Amino acid sequence: MKSTVVQMIGVTLGVLGMWASPVWAYEESQVKQGGTIRGQVTLAGGMPKAMAFNLVTIPDPVFCGRISTGTGWRIVEDFILGSQGSLKDAIVMLKGIEKGKPFELPKVTIEAKDCDFLPFVNVLRDQDELTVINMDPVEHDIQGYETARDRGARVLFNRPLPMNPFHNILDLINRHDHLPGKPMIEKIHLQKDRNIFVMQCGFHPYMFSWGVVVDNPYYAITTEDGRFEISDIPPGGYTLSVWHAGMKKYLNREVTIEPNGTISVNFEYQSPVGRRSVHEIQENPHFGLGLLGEEVIIPSLRLQHSS
Repeated sequence: MKSTVVQMIGVTLGVLGMWASPVWAYEESQVKQGGTIRGQVTLAGGMPKAMAFNLVTIPDPVFCGRISTGTGWRIVEDFILGSQGSLKDAIVMLKGIEKGKPFELPKVTIEAKDCDFLPFVNVLRDQDELTVINMDPVEHDIQGYETARDRGARVLFNRPLPMNPFHNILDLINRHDHLPGKPMIEKIHLQKDRNIFVMQCGFHPYMFSWGVVVDNPYYAITTEDGRFEISDIPPGGYTLSVWHAGMKKYLNREVTIEPNGTISVNFEYQSPVGRRSVHEIQENPHFGLGLLGEEVIIPSLRLQHSS
């Protein structure tokens, strides 16, 4: 009887093994006759409508308004375009590489500075730690979500980010010194088949920072001229993908890397049309600057433009 049970368990485990998904992990190895991909990411159709927030309705309008339109609006600068539509901060990555060059990524540190999260986009591995530091004389509230269109968002963390108590807050408009507060450290672990997460401030909703989790070191973030380069690629066929936070969708191309070869691959997004935020920039007597009383919003650090 005992032998029969053992046999049944063995058969069951064998069947489960047939259906189980293999555990895949990237393997570091010497790359011989590696190739290179160069290219550019552009946006056709011009600058999209601004994603804007009315500072009068949001905490800390005076300090955070040092970067604003001059009319009381703060714009999310998710699209940074250069000449001929070149697109900054697009992440280009190769998929399907099982082994290759060392998989070493720098630790990700994000600063909350001038009511912005910097950098705006980041790349890291699953289970990596993310460090966030408040450099502002105001408090922030950090909310992290993993995203997926088909299953909705999932909360990764939600924590306050206190300011440094030694900040001088008597002159919020003109002071530009920044003192780091106590770091917030979180380990990033996303569910299966998800690799995008976003961090947003619960007090200042125009503060965003996006993260992409990669499973190999073959990626690049486009510079202001929209260009990228990925090198030391093992010869073979792969999928080259690009993702941008303002577009929130992938563009894909199949590529073949020849030994010691170099190929050029360009991507072009179409500019999104229509409204991208709840409110559009316009004069509204119900939520105008007059609600601040004697306080004023002065874009002393940077004047933003809606188009």
